[in-house]
Parts: sequence; C-alpha cells; structure tokens
Amino acid sequence: MGKENSKADTSMNDSFPIEEQRSSLKVEVISTVTTPPMPALVSDGDNQKIESKPITVNGTEERNLTCNFEIQIRLHHLGHFRDDPVGFMIQLRAYYQGTGWRSYKNYIGARILYEGYTEEVKERVLNSERVLYMIAYLAEKQTKALAQTMPNASPKVFAARKKVFESELHSVAVKMMDRLIANFNSLRFMRIFAFFTNNILVRMYHQGIHISEPEFLELRRIAIIAAENSQSLVILPCHKSHIDYLVISYIFFRLGLALPHIAAGDNLDLPILGKILKRGGAFYIRRSWGEDQLYGSVVKEYVEGLLERGHNVECFIEGTRSRTGKVLPPKLGILKIFLECILSGRAKDCWIVPMSVQYDKVIETESYVNELLGIPKERESLWGVVTNTGLLQLKWGRIDVRFAKPFSLQSYIQDQASRRKTFNPVNDLINESHKITLLRALGYRVLSDINSASVVMPTALVGTVILTLRGRGVGRKELIRRVEWLRAAILKKGGRVADFGDMTTGDIVDRAINVLKDLIKERKDLLEPVFYAEKRFELSYYPIVSAAMYTKIKQGGAKPAQILHGYVQLTEIERSIGRENYDFYCFLIWPFIETYWLAAVSLFSMTPSNPPPQPTTTIVKKTSSKKPIITWFNEHDFHNKCQLFGKTLYYQGDLSYFEAVNKETLKNAFILLEEVGIIMVKRSRDDKIKPTIALAVDYIPTRNSDGAIEPKGKLWELVERIGKFRREGKNRRDNATVSSRVLSLAELVGAPTTADVVVMTNLMSRPVKAGKPEAKL
Repeated sequence: MGKENSKADTSMNDSFPIEEQRSSLKVEVISTVTTPPMPALVSDGDNQKIESKPITVNGTEERNLTCNFEIQIRLHHLGHFRDDPVGFMIQLRAYYQGTGWRSYKNYIGARILYEGYTEEVKERVLNSERVLYMIAYLAEKQTKALAQTMPNASPKVFAARKKVFESELHSVAVKMMDRLIANFNSLRFMRIFAFFTNNILVRMYHQGIHISEPEFLELRRIAIIAAENSQSLVILPCHKSHIDYLVISYIFFRLGLALPHIAAGDNLDLPILGKILKRGGAFYIRRSWGEDQLYGSVVKEYVEGLLERGHNVECFIEGTRSRTGKVLPPKLGILKIFLECILSGRAKDCWIVPMSVQYDKVIETESYVNELLGIPKERESLWGVVTNTGLLQLKWGRIDVRFAKPFSLQSYIQDQASRRKTFNPVNDLINESHKITLLRALGYRVLSDINSASVVMPTALVGTVILTLRGRGVGRKELIRRVEWLRAAILKKGGRVADFGDMTTGDIVDRAINVLKDLIKERKDLLEPVFYAEKRFELSYYPIVSAAMYTKIKQGGAKPAQILHGYVQLTEIERSIGRENYDFYCFLIWPFIETYWLAAVSLFSMTPSNPPPQPTTTIVKKTSSKKPIITWFNEHDFHNKCQLFGKTLYYQGDLSYFEAVNKETLKNAFILLEEVGIIMVKRSRDDKIKPTIALAVDYIPTRNSDGAIEPKGKLWELVERIGKFRREGKNRRDNATVSSRVLSLAELVGAPTTADVVVMTNLMSRPVKAGKPEAKL
C-alpha cells in the first residue's frame, strides 16, 4: 500500500525544523565534533530565512535552533494563556493548521497518522495465523474438557459448542486489542498534542531540551536507511520520570522522525489520560501475563507486526522508573519479542537505539524518597503530573537527551554467534539457553551504551560536592572550585558533562542551586554566602557514582603505617592540599559502605533461639551432632524491619549516614549477600507465594548460656571486615558498641513479640514529610 512508508526526504529543510516562535520549547543542539555546516532553515512565521550558524565556545561548537539564545531564555514563556492570551491562541492556530514544520508531513519512517490506521493494524492481528491458531487451540481444549462432562453427547453438539467457544475467544481477543493498540489515526490530533506537550515542558523545564548535533545526524542517517528498507528503530531509553514519555515523543515530532509506538504499563490506562496517550502512540501491556496464552499471542503478533512493517517502537528497558538515578537491571520481556522476531526471519532487521534522558531535577523526587524510606507507594500517574498546577509553576532546569550509536540487531546476533563456536541461535531456535544468553548480553549491552551516552548534569555536580564535604557547608568560591575539579575529573575518566557554552562555572552553579533551592539552603548573614544540605536524603539522588585505602589511612601515625599493600599511598601533593580529593572519594563511598554494614549486621536477627534444655537422665548416650536450626523469614517483611533497624541505629549514633537505609541500596546489598552464599532465598513461580530468606548454615551465629548472641563466627568476621572501612561516628568506635547495643537491637528485629510487630507496622506505615527523617520515629 502507498500508505506503508513515507518518503525518506534527505533534505535538511523539512526534517530538521527550527523554532522561530518565542513561546515554544527551546530545543538546543550541541556539537562537540566538526560536522558539515547545516543549511539555512526557513521560519514559517514570516517566510524569512534564519541562519543557524554554529558558535564555537571553549573549543565546543554549539548550534542554537531557537533564534537568539538570550532572547529565547527571556521570552519563550510569552505563550502562556494568562500572560499572553493572544500569543497563546496564535501558537495554537499554528499547530492546528500545521504551519511550517508543524505540518509533520515529511517525517522519516513508516507511514502512520492516517484515517483507518488503527483498524488496519487491528484486522491484521486478529486475522493473523498465530492468533487464529491460538483461538482454535483453546476452543478445542475447552471442547475436550466439556466432552469429559458429557460422555453421551453427539459430535454435532461438540462441534457447535466449539464454534461458540471460538466466537467467545475472538470477542476476548478483540477486547484485548482495543486495550492494547495505539490509535495513530489523526495527524491533526498529534499536532494539538505536540502543542500542549510543548507548553507543559516549557513551563516545567524552562531551560529547554538539549541534544547533540552529531548524535542526531547519525540517528537521522540510520533512520533514512531504516525507512528505505522498511526497518524499525527500536528506541530503548533509560527511565527516570513519567515526563520521559512526553520528552521522547516531542523530540521525534520536532526533529521530523516517525513517532514511535510506546510500550507502556497498563497502570497508565486511566479513563481520560489513557485514551489521550493511546492517540499519542502508547500501547498498554500487562505487567504479568501469567498463563494467558491468548493474550501472549495477541501481544507478540502486534509487536512483531510493527517490526515487520518498519514502524518505530519505544520501550523502557528497565521496566520501571529508577528511584536512585542509576540504571536498573534490564527487563527482558518485550526485548525477547524483538529478538525472536529477527531470529525467526519475520523481520529482516531492526536498529537498536539506546537513549539517555537526563534532568536537572526529576519531578517525582519526593515520592521517590518516601518509597526508598519504606513508605507504602501511592498510586501516581502522568495525569497527576500534567494536571498539577503547582508542579507546572516550578522551574526544574533543563533536559539533556543523548543518543548512543545505533546498531543493527541482525549484525549483533551474527557477531555474538561468531564469538561462540557452539552458539547458533539462528539455526537452533529451540535451544532456549542460547536465546537467554543472547538476550541478557543484548540487555546489558544496551544499558552500557545508555551509561556511556549519559551526561552528568550541573545539579549532580553541585549535589555531589555538597554531600562530600567534611564540614557543615561550603562558601560559593570553594563550591565553584570543587565543581570545576569534579568536572575535570569526570572528563579525564572519559565521562561526559552537560555543556553550557560560554557560561561561567559560577553562573552554572547559581542556576543549579536555584533548581535545588528546596534541597540546598544558603546562609547570607556570614562573611560570605555558605551553602549547606537541607535535605541530605533527597539530595543523595543526584551524586554521581572508589575507596580502598581508608582502613590504613584513618589509623594515622607515620607515613609507613599508611601504606596499603606495601606500595599504595597518598602522594605528597595530595597531602599538601589536605587530602581533599581523597576525602571526596571517601565521602562518596561511605554511605554505600554503611548500607552494606547495616545489611550484614541485620543478619544477626536471623539467629535461632536456643533449644529448650534437655531433661537430665542417668543413662549417658553418645549424642550425634545436630544440624543448626534454620529460621525462614518473609523477605519483604525482613527488608522493612532492616530499614527500621537502620533508622534506629542512625538516631542512636551507630550509623553515620541516613542514606544507608535507602531501600534500593539495601536490596542490592542483600542480592550480593545471596550471590556469595551468605544468605539463602526461596522463590516461587507463583506470584502469590512471597519469597523467604534465611542465613546459610555456616553463617548462623551462636548464643551463650544466657541466650544472648555471641559476637563471633563467620558473620561477625564479615561485619568486622566491613566495619574497618566505615567512617567513625560520634558514638561509635569501629565495632566496640556492636557487640552490645547493636546486637541487642537486632534481637528485636528478628524475633518480635506480637506487640512489637504492631509497633513496627505502625512505624513503617506512618506518613512522612519528605526531607525530615526525624519525623519517621
């Protein structure tokens, strides 16, 4: 059909638009390498050419696509209805009529946004061989089950009942498709959707969206190749915020690429918002399919059909938003569908596009903090974000979007097969272990590319410096100096930092402080302004993510006593500057060390009680060695109690950092303890059966004759070993207090009475105001 593919226009004029209106979101393209000059772009406002000339600043070539930089920053809010109703209506009219680049007619990629598109795709799926076979199979299965209850019925009865079952299953499949499919039917709706997305983003992230010119040009080149061969771009971004949905779609609309079909969780399929997002490209997938074979067939057929016809697809490889700012392990469900579609030959190839979206500040910080502190998660959605007028009035800084180098999935499969002599997933499709190996390798390759493409935002630089100070606060000049040092250290290690052109470091720091003004406070009644962390736990979301010498250095004494492994020691230069750089790395890693120490100490709560004393007898028998008693705990409850344990230790002075009770970091610590064989975890395929956790036999502590836990054994040695790397606290000198107060508290965690359970439950469920952890006890 002529509707299948749009013309891949290689001219820059239509596919690389420019923002000429003052009220639109600023999309700024930054170039860090020498690239061919881009042609002049046309402003549809007055049909006057605007030269998009690169500006070289500090060796960096930056191209501004939004007219003059200073004018844009100052005037791009004039489209707000209350401030300028006339300008607002002019912009709305321009989007509605499709003026200039807003027409979105010459995009690169498979054809979408025409009347009847959704019904066309729906019919293909419902009439596909896979879905029809599954309907017939399930109807036959139901008919056989019915036959066992009606042994005397005639074959005609069963034939009629089978047709009824098939009709019912077809109706179920239709309902599944109605909830699943993206409604890409209206180009005009998409223009209006882009207009409101622009207004939402420009009010929240007032400093605009920034992308790299070389990365975009490479993506555009691949998009043209993909369009010519009816191949899909599979967009795999990291997931930091609900705003990701809007940002990615707006960028593709703004830069003239075919909008992706977005795989989203069915939690977003809300009464009003769900339909809007479906018309914007979202299709909803259940979190769990269970044994629903028909649903699995419908989803696979729909997704594979998109790849077969070359439609772009977007999914978040982490599966959920990262609450810590770091990428999560990959969820491989939908990635498996992509892989099997290529392996089966249904789609010849597709292009994997890892993508990073970084924010100066994410809007869900407060809800993330509550979740990480163990507060029950409240149901939230993108609808709550876009309708929250308070959030829309705040200034959240800027968004930086980076694209890793796209790669062919077919080429990746062939490369992996060539590296392993016995590995041939293409010709051996039934070998599930080969596919799983390939799938995991692909998932972690994508995460690695996302990390490599990501940039460190100014708020992360400032937040890291603030949290790694030895004192209470820092002056502005010292803050600027440390930010410059940190930026240089990151670049030296091959990292990437957000570019701000000709802005000074002082200006960048001021802007970051302004964005983080609710987390970082300023004292002005001193000799110079001093900045300090008001909410350390919330601010810990921003530091970027090494210390091995602390166990020796902290002992003090002569230099020979501070040498690690006989040859590693601080340089004279580092000593002469007060070892400030070394201290930085220590303060950066200490909260994580505290978390792992807390996880290890909490394991003492699994110590079984002493068995009741045996009655004395006159007959002496040789007793055989008994196996230690293993006590199993509900894993979820144990993690919650561990958090409560950590909060108690923090306020009693036995834990130096409140960040150590971070739920996600604690979870990572327990995963490591499981991997090294210190704890055991029982898991079931049935989601209703909760995992249980227990200590490995070799690590079970002993109790003395009074029933108290004894500070000895393998687990105690582990705690002491981790403790050597901790920062000394006010009321703690290494492990001196662990054997008394800390272990007695561990008893309360592991073996609570009924009353203790009630108290713990009440404490864990009490609502807490973000930023004030003292309210949690």
